[in-house]
Order: sequence, then C-alpha cells, then structure tokens
Amino acid sequence: MPWILLSAYLAVVCIEFVLDGLNMRHLRRYGHEVPAGFEGEIDGERLARISDYTLCRNRVGRIESLLSHLLLIVFLFGGLLGLYDRWIEDMQLSFILSGLLFFACLSVAKYLVDLPFNLYHQFVIEERFGFNTMTWRLWLSDQIKGLLVSAVLFGLLLSGALWLVQAAPHSWWLWVWGFFALFSLFLMYVSPYVIEPLFFKFEPLGQPELEERITRVMEKAGLKVSRVFQVDASRRSRHSNAYFTGIGRVKRIVLFDTLLEQLTADEIVAVLAHEVGHWKKRHVFKRLMVVQLLSLAFLAASWWLVDAGVLPGLIGLEDGSFFAQVIILSLLASLAGCVVTPIWSALSRRDEYQADRFACRLTGDAQALASALVKLSRDNLANLRPHPAYAAFYYSHPPVIERVRRLRDRSS
Repeated sequence: MPWILLSAYLAVVCIEFVLDGLNMRHLRRYGHEVPAGFEGEIDGERLARISDYTLCRNRVGRIESLLSHLLLIVFLFGGLLGLYDRWIEDMQLSFILSGLLFFACLSVAKYLVDLPFNLYHQFVIEERFGFNTMTWRLWLSDQIKGLLVSAVLFGLLLSGALWLVQAAPHSWWLWVWGFFALFSLFLMYVSPYVIEPLFFKFEPLGQPELEERITRVMEKAGLKVSRVFQVDASRRSRHSNAYFTGIGRVKRIVLFDTLLEQLTADEIVAVLAHEVGHWKKRHVFKRLMVVQLLSLAFLAASWWLVDAGVLPGLIGLEDGSFFAQVIILSLLASLAGCVVTPIWSALSRRDEYQADRFACRLTGDAQALASALVKLSRDNLANLRPHPAYAAFYYSHPPVIERVRRLRDRSS
C-alpha cells in the first residue's frame, strides 16, 4: 500500500513539473512577441524583463518545490513520522497539549525551510527587478508580528478543534466543520480592523473627486461604501492591488498607493467595478459555499478513515496517533487537489469574464478596464504568454491577452 500512495504522489509531482516545464518553454518561444492590443505600452525591452523575471522566479520556485517534495517523501515514507509521533507520545501530555506541540514543531520546521527562499525572493529577485522597497528592519518587524498573530490564531483554532474531537469522538467531523466555518467568518469581520492595521497604515483616500466617483459607481450597483482607504503598500513593494472587505451591502474599499500612482481615475473605477461584478454575481458567496461543502465532505471522510484505522498502513506504519493521521489526511487532500484544481480554475475564469462584462455595463467604458489590465500586467511584469495547458490547470484568471482582446472587442 505505501508504494501505491507514493506512486500516486510522484505522479502528481510529475504533472506539476511537466506543466511548469511546458510553461517556461512556451515563454522562451513566444515571450519576445508583443501581443496584439499591447502595442505602445510594452516594447521589446519590457518583454525581456518580463521573461527574465518569470524565469528567475520559476528557477527558484522549482528548487523550493523539489526540496519540499523530497522532505515530505522522506518524512512520510521514510519512517520519520512514526519516530516523531512516538517522541510526542512519550512526553505523556494531554491530548490538546500533545496536538499543539505536534503541529507547532512541524510549523516551525516548515517556516525554517521556507525562510531562505522567502528571503531570496524578497531581497534578491524582487530587488533585482525593482519591486522591493522593504528594509531589513521592516521585514523583521513583519516577521515578528506575523508569527505572533499566527501563533495566537493557530493556537485558538487548533485547541478548539482538538477539544471538539475529544468531546465528541463519533461526531467531531460535524462540530469541527461548524467551528472552522464560524472562525473563518469571525476572521473576515475582525481582520480589516485588528490584523491588517498591524502591517499597513490606512488613511482616507486623498483624492475627493475619485472617492466621489467610486461612491457613485458603488451606489449605482446597489452597494454602500463605508470608507475608501489608501494604504502604504509602497513601503514593502511596488506591486499594486485593490480589494473590498465587508459582508453584505456595506463595503470597505482599500487601494494600494502604488495602484493610485499607476492607473488613471477611469481605470481605477473600472477595476473596482469588476470587483463589484463579483459581488453582484454572488461569486464570492458561491465559492464560500462550495468550499464549505467540500470541507464538510472531507471532514466526514476523514472521520470515517480515522475510525476505520486504515490511515497508518497507507505509509507503512502499524499505528499512529490522531495527529499523525491528520498529516496523512493532508497528503490525501493534496492528491485530491490535482483533480479539483483545474475544475476550480475553470470556474474561476468563467467568473472573471462575467465580472468583466458587468464592469463594462456598469461604467460603460470597456476601454478603461482593458487599459488598466495592460498597465497592471506591464508594471507587475506578468507573464503574457502562459502555455494553454498550464493556464487551464492553474490560472484562476483568464490570460490577460484574452481578457484585453474581449474587452476591446466590446468597445469597438
């Protein structure tokens, strides 16, 4: 049985690396050609920078991915999980304390493995291509705050889940699902007011005319804007973004200061109208419902597998604690993700097209959204030439060339 599971895992890894290789070869072959609709905005020099940036990130990502896969295979199929499990068990702690220590040590180990790659990405790759604006002092501050916040949230979530497992051994899957769902909802409410301000400085939008335009467009779509903020994202990176927070009709809009520098008022309004399209089409709600249903099904299947006692044998162990079996379940979930990912990506791309069409109807200006996408792709050095198979499997957004073409067809 271990060989069957290991073979399945290696097959998934092979699919990942084959698709990645196809994507990079496609970029090398077509990445020097200026796409239709991008003339005047992107030249040969910019295309070369896009290719270099994408290839550089890919090389480091491949090394990181390969190392992660190797460590996981050794840990699970090399017998280390059993040794680690017995080490925790020999401490004779309570069920909840054992679980907290079990997963905390693994989380620390993963953080340390990822740390060199994160540092190289931030201070070498992003620095080389002009995106990094973060100082070492700010990076260290973010790390400390991020670790503290993660430790508190991780401790609360895991303690609550383990208490439910202990209190309801035959129905914990249902109670844990409900607890996770409520906890996620709680975070959606408190994060904009408690967590995000720890990392970003939120200020009222310093452009009254733009704020008024945004408010009018939102009201036209049936949304009420509580506040429009700009954040000092440029302290960390020159990448740009914008997002909504809030549940229901009242929204809080956050714009990166880098976005305000890159786009015109018409383009910013068009980007936000696209986000409104997701709300009007209930995309976010539908995705949340699908995620919750999948989570419920996974937890129910997990309870059955744990109760049946078949999980340790999948990796060659005679037995294993509940915590060790959770690790095995996470491996099974990653295998299932190979099937779910392309389906989820296709549905997400469909939603993006729907949101684009809604934005065009709401603003009456398809050209503004197309122009915004071109600028964002150019300034963020986005890969304009993904391989069709890679995009079909992984891309949650349609390739930008196709989106721009459709938008300009609407405006012509």
